[in-house]
Amino acid sequence: MKLSPGDRVAVLSPSFAAPALFPAVHELGLRRIRDELGLEPVEFPTTRVHGASPADRAADLTAAWADPSIRAVFATIGGNDQITVLPHLDPEVFRADPKPFFGFSDNTNLLNWLWFHGIPAFHGGSTMVHLARGAGVDPEHLTSLRAALFEKTELEIRPVEAFCEEELGWDRPEALTRSPSAVPSPGWFWHQPDRVVTGPSWGGCLEILHWNLAAGRWIHPAERYAESVLLLETSEEMPSAKEVFTMLRNAGERGLLRQFPAVLVATAKGTALFDPRPVEQRATYRAEQRDAVLQAMAMYNPEAMVVFGVDFGHTAPQWVLPYGGRITVDGPARRITAAY
Repeated sequence: MKLSPGDRVAVLSPSFAAPALFPAVHELGLRRIRDELGLEPVEFPTTRVHGASPADRAADLTAAWADPSIRAVFATIGGNDQITVLPHLDPEVFRADPKPFFGFSDNTNLLNWLWFHGIPAFHGGSTMVHLARGAGVDPEHLTSLRAALFEKTELEIRPVEAFCEEELGWDRPEALTRSPSAVPSPGWFWHQPDRVVTGPSWGGCLEILHWNLAAGRWIHPAERYAESVLLLETSEEMPSAKEVFTMLRNAGERGLLRQFPAVLVATAKGTALFDPRPVEQRATYRAEQRDAVLQAMAMYNPEAMVVFGVDFGHTAPQWVLPYGGRITVDGPARRITAAY
């Protein structure tokens, strides 16, 4: 069911409770939910509790899904331990009222858990990362988020003219009023665009997918992912090309990579607040990552169509994409559309 203006939405911290450390940025995200989306944000006990236990964070997720007045759930940000929250969840509660969930990065854990239990969601939309950008919400993010919340539509996911991978520290007052400068986008790179593929999406942050595969929980037999569109993005930890290849090789050995006729790879973030890198090094990093992905696909699925540079990961703007919903990758037309 789509939402209506005035509906209540949960804003949770199922990973890192950044609102506890940066309350002003969190409040800006809440205001944007009210002002830009016309929805009423509702916080839960651990939303602003730094270091809350996995069981307590799971209790908030469960409470949000069990509350019929809550019509969608937003993660404030990612983190690095959401995989420890999942064992505390009861899938029957979530199946009983399959409301949309929005998150990315470490929230790939919950996205995959929901997908495993037959519940679609949306990759993207963390409140503090993109809704609370100081200068305003990027149009691409807002358009796709509104489509996910309110519309039953097909939306074309277009290349962006400029993108940003820089960051402003949330402890700086200017983070509430301006956003880092954007630079010309490297654009999309199409590999083997010789067919049209339509299928449900699956994937997310590569590092988190690798955790789930290593844990061996909430992963179907490889054939269950057949004819799906694989979404891949890497985090601000900027794994090396060797690490990217190794993680994909391991997925390939499991039989996963050969299931996906089309792969969308997000623009890789090549610098971070606590690991700044020069512009030239960032471009080299992205090129090396692309080569690593293509090397893995050549080994395990040489016929696959791969599109690089799609904006759905750790850079801005960010398109909010269906996770488990239908995506069409039209190679001959160089066009991507998503069903909301």
